[in-house]
Amino acid sequence: MKYDCLVIDDEKLLADSTAEYFNLFGVKTAVVYDASQCRKFFEGNTAKVLLLDINLGDSSGFDLCQELREKTEIPILFISARSSDDDKIIALNIGGDDYVQKPYSLGVLLAKVKVVLKRFGQNTDREYSDGRLTVDFRGKQVFVEGNPAKLTPLEFKLLSYLIQNQNRTVLKQELFEKIWEDKFTGDGTLNVHIRKIREVIEREPGKPEYIVTVWGDGYRFSGGKQ
Repeated sequence: MKYDCLVIDDEKLLADSTAEYFNLFGVKTAVVYDASQCRKFFEGNTAKVLLLDINLGDSSGFDLCQELREKTEIPILFISARSSDDDKIIALNIGGDDYVQKPYSLGVLLAKVKVVLKRFGQNTDREYSDGRLTVDFRGKQVFVEGNPAKLTPLEFKLLSYLIQNQNRTVLKQELFEKIWEDKFTGDGTLNVHIRKIREVIEREPGKPEYIVTVWGDGYRFSGGKQ
Protein backbone atom coordinates (compact mmCIF):
# COMPACT_ATOMS: atom_id res chain seq x y z
CA MET A 1 0.00 0.00 0.00
CA LYS A 2 1.18 3.55 -0.73
CA TYR A 3 1.35 6.09 2.10
CA ASP A 4 2.33 9.74 2.15
CA CYS A 5 3.96 9.50 5.58
CA LEU A 6 5.22 6.90 8.03
CA VAL A 7 5.58 7.82 11.71
CA ILE A 8 8.21 5.77 13.59
CA ASP A 9 8.00 6.53 17.30
CA ASP A 10 7.89 4.34 20.41
CA GLU A 11 5.63 6.86 22.20
CA LYS A 12 2.48 5.17 20.98
CA LEU A 13 -0.01 7.80 22.10
CA LEU A 14 1.92 10.61 20.41
CA ALA A 15 2.55 8.55 17.27
CA ASP A 16 -1.10 7.56 16.97
CA SER A 17 -2.27 11.13 17.56
CA THR A 18 0.09 12.46 14.90
CA ALA A 19 -1.06 9.87 12.35
CA GLU A 20 -4.70 10.54 13.14
CA TYR A 21 -4.20 14.30 12.73
CA PHE A 22 -2.34 13.90 9.42
CA ASN A 23 -5.00 11.55 8.04
CA LEU A 24 -7.68 14.04 9.02
CA PHE A 25 -6.01 16.63 6.78
CA GLY A 26 -5.56 14.36 3.79
CA VAL A 27 -1.98 13.14 4.38
CA LYS A 28 -2.26 9.35 4.29
CA THR A 29 -0.20 8.22 7.26
CA ALA A 30 0.78 4.91 8.85
CA VAL A 31 2.50 4.36 12.18
CA VAL A 32 5.00 1.84 13.58
CA TYR A 33 6.67 1.80 16.99
CA ASP A 34 10.15 0.36 16.47
CA ALA A 35 12.83 -0.47 13.90
CA SER A 36 11.64 -4.04 13.41
CA GLN A 37 8.12 -2.90 12.56
CA CYS A 38 9.59 -0.31 10.18
CA ARG A 39 11.49 -3.00 8.26
CA LYS A 40 8.35 -5.13 8.05
CA PHE A 41 6.31 -2.12 6.85
CA PHE A 42 8.56 -1.66 3.82
CA GLU A 43 8.20 -5.30 2.78
CA GLY A 44 4.77 -4.49 1.35
CA ASN A 45 4.26 -0.74 1.59
CA THR A 46 5.80 2.56 0.51
CA ALA A 47 5.97 6.00 2.10
CA LYS A 48 7.06 9.34 0.66
CA VAL A 49 8.38 10.84 3.91
CA LEU A 50 9.36 9.45 7.32
CA LEU A 51 8.96 11.01 10.76
CA LEU A 52 11.63 9.20 12.76
CA ASP A 53 12.16 9.46 16.51
CA ILE A 54 15.80 9.44 17.61
CA ASN A 55 14.97 7.26 20.63
CA LEU A 56 13.24 4.00 19.72
CA GLY A 57 13.22 2.11 23.00
CA ASP A 58 16.27 -0.17 22.90
CA SER A 59 17.38 1.00 19.45
CA SER A 60 18.46 4.26 17.83
CA GLY A 61 16.74 6.29 15.15
CA PHE A 62 20.21 7.23 13.92
CA ASP A 63 21.07 3.57 13.30
CA LEU A 64 17.77 2.98 11.54
CA CYS A 65 18.33 6.04 9.36
CA GLN A 66 21.74 4.76 8.28
CA GLU A 67 20.21 1.38 7.46
CA LEU A 68 17.45 2.97 5.40
CA ARG A 69 19.91 5.22 3.59
CA GLU A 70 21.61 2.11 2.17
CA LYS A 71 18.42 1.40 0.21
CA THR A 72 16.43 4.58 -0.26
CA GLU A 73 16.55 8.37 -0.41
CA ILE A 74 13.13 8.86 1.19
CA PRO A 75 13.11 12.23 3.03
CA ILE A 76 13.49 11.76 6.79
CA LEU A 77 12.42 14.27 9.43
CA PHE A 78 13.90 13.49 12.84
CA ILE A 79 11.82 14.11 15.95
CA SER A 80 13.28 14.09 19.45
CA ALA A 81 12.70 15.16 23.02
CA ARG A 82 16.43 15.97 23.28
CA SER A 83 17.76 19.41 22.46
CA SER A 84 21.44 18.61 21.95
CA ASP A 85 23.11 20.46 19.09
CA ASP A 86 25.23 17.35 18.57
CA ASP A 87 22.06 15.34 17.85
CA LYS A 88 20.96 17.89 15.26
CA ILE A 89 24.35 17.78 13.54
CA ILE A 90 24.37 13.97 13.47
CA ALA A 91 20.80 13.88 12.16
CA LEU A 92 21.60 16.16 9.24
CA ASN A 93 24.92 14.49 8.45
CA ILE A 94 23.48 10.97 8.16
CA GLY A 95 20.71 12.00 5.81
CA GLY A 96 17.98 13.66 7.84
CA ASP A 97 16.17 16.52 6.11
CA ASP A 98 15.09 18.34 9.27
CA TYR A 99 15.04 18.08 13.06
CA VAL A 100 11.84 18.68 15.03
CA GLN A 101 11.84 19.22 18.78
CA LYS A 102 9.26 17.59 21.08
CA PRO A 103 6.75 18.67 22.15
CA TYR A 104 5.77 19.93 18.71
CA SER A 105 2.74 21.60 17.21
CA LEU A 106 0.86 19.17 15.01
CA GLY A 107 -0.09 22.03 12.71
CA VAL A 108 3.53 23.11 12.24
CA LEU A 109 4.68 19.54 11.74
CA LEU A 110 1.95 18.92 9.18
CA ALA A 111 3.04 22.03 7.28
CA LYS A 112 6.65 20.77 7.21
CA VAL A 113 5.54 17.37 5.92
CA LYS A 114 3.40 18.93 3.20
CA VAL A 115 6.37 20.99 1.99
CA VAL A 116 8.49 17.83 1.77
CA LEU A 117 5.69 15.94 0.00
CA LYS A 118 5.36 18.69 -2.56
CA ARG A 119 9.10 18.65 -3.23
CA PHE A 120 9.21 14.84 -3.27
CA GLY A 121 6.27 14.65 -5.66
CA GLN A 122 7.91 17.01 -8.09
CA ASN A 123 11.16 15.04 -8.00
CA THR A 124 9.55 11.63 -8.47
CA ASP A 125 7.47 12.92 -11.35
CA ARG A 126 10.72 13.95 -13.03
CA GLU A 127 13.36 11.37 -12.11
CA TYR A 128 14.78 8.74 -9.80
CA SER A 129 18.38 9.13 -8.72
CA ASP A 130 20.42 7.45 -6.00
CA GLY A 131 23.92 8.59 -6.95
CA ARG A 132 24.62 5.58 -9.17
CA LEU A 133 21.42 4.99 -11.13
CA THR A 134 19.42 7.87 -12.62
CA VAL A 135 16.15 7.39 -14.48
CA ASP A 136 14.69 10.44 -16.22
CA PHE A 137 10.99 9.59 -16.52
CA ARG A 138 10.10 12.52 -18.75
CA GLY A 139 13.12 12.27 -21.01
CA LYS A 140 12.93 8.46 -20.98
CA GLN A 141 16.65 8.14 -20.38
CA VAL A 142 18.71 5.94 -18.05
CA PHE A 143 22.19 6.71 -16.72
CA VAL A 144 24.42 4.32 -14.79
CA GLU A 145 27.33 5.97 -12.98
CA GLY A 146 26.79 8.99 -15.21
CA ASN A 147 26.93 7.05 -18.49
CA PRO A 148 23.90 6.69 -20.80
CA ALA A 149 22.39 3.21 -20.73
CA LYS A 150 20.16 1.79 -23.43
CA LEU A 151 16.78 0.19 -22.76
CA THR A 152 13.97 -0.55 -25.19
CA PRO A 153 10.74 1.46 -24.70
CA LEU A 154 9.07 -1.56 -23.07
CA GLU A 155 12.03 -2.18 -20.77
CA PHE A 156 12.03 1.48 -19.76
CA LYS A 157 8.29 1.34 -19.04
CA LEU A 158 8.78 -1.75 -16.89
CA LEU A 159 11.71 -0.27 -14.94
CA SER A 160 9.84 3.00 -14.39
CA TYR A 161 6.78 1.18 -13.03
CA LEU A 162 8.88 -0.82 -10.57
CA ILE A 163 10.70 2.32 -9.39
CA GLN A 164 7.46 4.21 -8.90
CA ASN A 165 6.29 1.35 -6.67
CA GLN A 166 9.61 1.17 -4.81
CA ASN A 167 9.80 -1.22 -1.83
CA ARG A 168 6.49 -2.83 -2.78
CA THR A 169 6.25 -6.32 -4.23
CA VAL A 170 4.61 -5.88 -7.62
CA LEU A 171 2.78 -9.05 -8.62
CA LYS A 172 3.43 -10.57 -12.04
CA GLN A 173 -0.22 -10.25 -13.00
CA GLU A 174 -0.12 -6.54 -12.22
CA LEU A 175 2.90 -6.11 -14.49
CA PHE A 176 1.18 -8.03 -17.30
CA GLU A 177 -1.82 -5.72 -17.06
CA LYS A 178 -0.01 -2.42 -16.50
CA ILE A 179 2.99 -2.85 -18.82
CA TRP A 180 1.76 -5.17 -21.55
CA GLU A 181 -1.94 -4.31 -21.05
CA ASP A 182 -2.54 -8.03 -21.43
CA LYS A 183 -3.69 -10.47 -18.78
CA PHE A 184 -2.25 -13.43 -20.63
CA THR A 185 1.41 -12.49 -21.08
CA GLY A 186 3.59 -15.39 -19.93
CA ASP A 187 6.20 -15.55 -17.17
CA GLY A 188 8.89 -16.26 -19.75
CA THR A 189 8.37 -12.91 -21.50
CA LEU A 190 8.51 -11.02 -18.20
CA ASN A 191 11.61 -12.88 -17.03
CA VAL A 192 13.47 -12.07 -20.25
CA HIS A 193 12.76 -8.34 -19.89
CA ILE A 194 13.76 -8.31 -16.23
CA ARG A 195 17.01 -10.09 -17.11
CA LYS A 196 17.81 -7.53 -19.82
CA ILE A 197 17.15 -4.61 -17.45
CA ARG A 198 19.39 -6.19 -14.81
CA GLU A 199 22.17 -6.57 -17.35
CA VAL A 200 22.03 -2.80 -17.86
CA ILE A 201 21.58 -1.43 -14.34
CA GLU A 202 22.95 -4.01 -11.88
CA ARG A 203 26.57 -4.30 -10.76
CA GLU A 204 26.16 -8.08 -10.80
CA PRO A 205 23.03 -9.16 -12.72
CA GLY A 206 23.17 -12.56 -11.02
CA LYS A 207 23.08 -10.88 -7.59
CA PRO A 208 20.62 -8.02 -8.14
CA GLU A 209 20.50 -5.09 -5.71
CA TYR A 210 17.85 -3.06 -7.51
CA ILE A 211 15.26 -5.46 -8.93
CA VAL A 212 14.75 -8.26 -6.42
CA THR A 213 12.80 -11.41 -7.24
CA VAL A 214 10.04 -12.27 -4.78
CA TRP A 215 9.72 -15.96 -5.58
CA GLY A 216 6.24 -17.06 -6.61
CA ASP A 217 4.86 -13.52 -6.53
CA GLY A 218 6.72 -10.94 -8.60
CA TYR A 219 9.45 -8.33 -8.27
CA ARG A 220 10.40 -5.47 -5.95
CA PHE A 221 12.57 -2.44 -6.71
CA SER A 222 14.62 -2.02 -3.56
CA GLY A 223 17.22 0.54 -4.59
CA GLY A 224 20.91 -0.28 -4.90
CA LYS A 225 23.77 0.01 -2.43
CA GLN A 226 25.77 3.21 -2.77
